[in-house]
Amino acid sequence: MNGAIVIAIVAVVVAAALFLFVTSARRDRNSAMGLREAKRKDRSSAVVKRLGREEGRRSAEDVEREAHAEARGTELVPVSKAAPPALRAPMDEEVLAVTRRQFFNRGIVAMFGLGIAGFGTAAIGFLWPSLSGGFGSKIRAGKLEDILGSIKENRQPFYVPEGRFYINPYPKDDIAKAKNIYVGGVLAGMEEGVVALYQKCVHLGCRVPWCSASQWFECPCHGSKYNRVGEKTGGPAPRGLDRFGVSVDGGVVVVDTKQVIQGPPIGTNTTGQQAEGPHCA
Repeated sequence: MNGAIVIAIVAVVVAAALFLFVTSARRDRNSAMGLREAKRKDRSSAVVKRLGREEGRRSAEDVEREAHAEARGTELVPVSKAAPPALRAPMDEEVLAVTRRQFFNRGIVAMFGLGIAGFGTAAIGFLWPSLSGGFGSKIRAGKLEDILGSIKENRQPFYVPEGRFYINPYPKDDIAKAKNIYVGGVLAGMEEGVVALYQKCVHLGCRVPWCSASQWFECPCHGSKYNRVGEKTGGPAPRGLDRFGVSVDGGVVVVDTKQVIQGPPIGTNTTGQQAEGPHCA
């Protein structure tokens, strides 16, 4: 699901950036071509007018010289005409500078692109699963002996905040019943004597705290209740607590949070644990 969302966001970002770039480039090109054409026509008109004025001036001088020559009775010597001055080739507007409209258009496109890129990067970073540690990876919770000792001493589950799960002991005498319900990494962890339970209530997603009085997990939002190993005992929850696969490597408990495993169905009670005191919710 997350992979599909990431691909969709990347596709939208690329399409938007490409559209903005093509539109701006086309507008700049059309604007520049129109400006160059107008300036070229203006220069051509100016040259024609200047040459016409020069031709007119030379013609008047020739007439005056002819009149003076006839008055003196001398033969008129034609004056050689000077070559017109060479015109400087117009410079390309794209090379010389950019217009104000081009500057603003490119600035807007650049800011738009940076904004979309920043949003896309933030969204991908938020949705991308953690590969270096924390939730979404394999977490080394600690030594099995130390975890079980802490649970027994404090009479409450061992909580791992970076993995968002609780670890509680699973009675070895009930493994035979567990094999009829659980499989894979969950059953493997039970055979090692522990179960890793996701902290989120399967009803509406509230975090489920531990009730020291009843020795159950009890949700304060709507009163869903689960026994020590996360099997539903009451409330509106549609199943037991979701959980994670567990393995023990060199005496260290490793919990795989990359996959959330759905909790057992209503009516499952492999340990037979009852509330040991008053309820908290």
